[in-house]
Amino acid sequence: MIENSTEIRVRYGETDQMGYVYYGNYALYYEVGRVELMRKVGISYREIEAMGIGLPVVSFEIKYIKPAKYDDLIKVRTLVPKLPDTKIHFDYECYNEKGELLNTGKVILVFINLSTGKPMRCPEEVSHYFNRHL
Repeated sequence: MIENSTEIRVRYGETDQMGYVYYGNYALYYEVGRVELMRKVGISYREIEAMGIGLPVVSFEIKYIKPAKYDDLIKVRTLVPKLPDTKIHFDYECYNEKGELLNTGKVILVFINLSTGKPMRCPEEVSHYFNRHL
């Protein structure tokens, strides 16, 4: 399993009328966690796209447990539980500064050939970065 944690400070504009983080913003927080995990393993989305490979999200799920509020420091824990094949799975846990679990989530991305738009297997030049850490 590959794991990385990223901290994000909740900005005022990310909250709703009740003062809670608007639920849709967690997709952005998860993306930050995903990008930082990719950097940790040694490859960026920019490098993958330069290879002619896209990674669109095909599944997003989240379970809300407790709200975050303006100015909270959230820790986004991102995990890759298994080696990518045609898809790459990311699991998430968000915590507040007290260490309380706020939500859990799962996001699945599929590897596609950008010129054809068709799904493809994770290329070796990408998978070896994950192999080094799993």
